[in-house]
Amino acid sequence: MKNLLRVSAAIAAVGLMTTLSASAAPSDIDLGKFTPTPGAQFVEVNINSNLIAMVTNFAKKAEPEVAEVLQGLKSIRVNVLGLNEENRAEVQEKISSLRSQLEKGGWDRVVSVLDKADDVGVYIKTKGADVVEGLVVTVLSGNNEAVFVNIVGDIRPDRLATVGERFNIEPLKHLPKPAAKNDE
Repeated sequence: MKNLLRVSAAIAAVGLMTTLSASAAPSDIDLGKFTPTPGAQFVEVNINSNLIAMVTNFAKKAEPEVAEVLQGLKSIRVNVLGLNEENRAEVQEKISSLRSQLEKGGWDRVVSVLDKADDVGVYIKTKGADVVEGLVVTVLSGNNEAVFVNIVGDIRPDRLATVGERFNIEPLKHLPKPAAKNDE
């Protein structure tokens, strides 16, 4: 699951290069508040539209393809929690409740992985045929760790491969790339 942490960190890094308004969208899911548990891992990344816009402006000159990909994002939130006896049941219930909320809210569960003690769910909220306007990832990695990710905005999957190639983000590299434009 170390790769999963790298993917979560990569998603957060990708979010550092984007823009749009901060109004709440149907894809902006309330993950709730997480409180660090003494002695357990705790990571919290919250990237809002203002920071995304600032970084996008910097990226436009040096990395125009990356800036284009990231331009439609509104917010990114990543939480990684170490699990122990104090918080394990509460976090497992939170994941179960969140997944139920997503399914009732019209989100599509596109990935479901149960492998030994690992439990991964990936949900998307679509807008039309080519735009994902929200992405939620929930992960229980054995009894040791939980990961929550929510990305809000205009997420065009075909453009994410460009970011994967440029920043060497392995899972994104394997997504289909946009078709080359023919100027003839």
